[in-house]
Amino acid sequence: MDGFENRDRNSFQTHEDPSGEDRSFENDQSHYRYKVNPVSQPYEDRYDDLKTSSFYNEGYKKPGKGKLKGLLVPLLIVALISSMITGGLVASYFTFVSPSINQPEARNGSSGDNIVPENTDVKRVEIVNTTETPVVAVAEKASPSIVGIAVKYAYSDIWFGQHEGNGQGSGIIYRSDGYIITNNHVIEAAMDGDSKNKISKGSSIKVILPNHVDEPYDAVVIGRDAKTDIAVLKIDLTDLPAADFGDSDKLKVGELAVAIGNPAGLEFMGSVTVGYISGLNRSITFDDGKSMKLIQTDAAINPGNSGGALLNASGQVIGVNSAKIYSGGYEGIGFAIPSNIAREVADSLIESGYVKGRPQIGVTIDLRFSEEIAKMNGVPYGVLVLDVSPLSAAFRAGIRPGDIITKFNGASVTSFYELEAEKNKFKAGDTVEIELYRMPEKGKPSDGTYKTVEITLDEDQG
Repeated sequence: MDGFENRDRNSFQTHEDPSGEDRSFENDQSHYRYKVNPVSQPYEDRYDDLKTSSFYNEGYKKPGKGKLKGLLVPLLIVALISSMITGGLVASYFTFVSPSINQPEARNGSSGDNIVPENTDVKRVEIVNTTETPVVAVAEKASPSIVGIAVKYAYSDIWFGQHEGNGQGSGIIYRSDGYIITNNHVIEAAMDGDSKNKISKGSSIKVILPNHVDEPYDAVVIGRDAKTDIAVLKIDLTDLPAADFGDSDKLKVGELAVAIGNPAGLEFMGSVTVGYISGLNRSITFDDGKSMKLIQTDAAINPGNSGGALLNASGQVIGVNSAKIYSGGYEGIGFAIPSNIAREVADSLIESGYVKGRPQIGVTIDLRFSEEIAKMNGVPYGVLVLDVSPLSAAFRAGIRPGDIITKFNGASVTSFYELEAEKNKFKAGDTVEIELYRMPEKGKPSDGTYKTVEITLDEDQG
């Protein structure tokens, strides 16, 4: 490296030179001194070597004797300026390497350990002091509020009898008195099929706090809602660090998004991933036919993240992580339930055990009915009613099994999901009109008639 090094004030700078003289200069900023050590061959001969090397070109000017000091000064000025940049936040140390090859060993017996490989510019940057990024602040604020969910469930099969399974997910401390928000699908396997909020025999749900990982707490289910995939658990503790919730309606595409949860289980508890808000109000239909409007993000969301938090730059929960696209060729497409929906559902579950105000018609739909079947039978394509619940809104309005619902409050519907979407625009107690096609009791289906009935929606307490 020709012995050249940049240091702080009053440090020494050395450079090889054939004269062997000590030279120094100083200004009002620093004092520089460089010592010139004899080399193993005259400078003129070294220049001749350069002329034949691959680094020689027509623009190269032969340096004259006594010019070395003039070459060194600009480098020292650059080094001095770089030490003043950013007020000392970053201290930079530069090593300048001349474009030479086969540098001879010094006559003083130097081993050549300090020789830098040919044509190499080395820049070493030392971070002296930095300002923390927003992600660090978000993680420090929100991480104590993100918990682990451990689920043990019992199941049986016809060949081997009773078995035990395990699952893990994430949760968010919603209230300091022990209420935890998570996904319904995280705990669903442990639930009793005959009771909405009862844990089945032989199953358990435990909450693991980040500061007490070896001391899981038994949880009870306060309420759960499959339609929004939100569930609320309760543990017998107080003074918990409740998360700060933000307004998901104010989100904008491109905002910072930080996901915190337990991907791959509790071994990676509290993992932080970072991305952006990629999209809003994404309509996603799952394998079970359930459709939801979700926040899309490219922050990594993996199995075990479900029920964890999606946060904004202020460390506020703006979504509950729920799903991602698993498919070859796709990466970074994850989804979260908007925080405003999660809060509304959680408050209702805590208060009454179900989502209050949700409308219900009172019919069971035959999902086998298709456009092809409708054409074959000469009937309109719509939503075929398979059954009507006794004393329900549909029963009171005179809707019968076999009726085909074609419009809900003026909007055409051809599937259960379209009917659900239109119905959910209203609340329990609202009155709407339903247009339906009724087949005659006897005769051809094509002889049926259209009817319009008025229906007052019930409250869904399921």
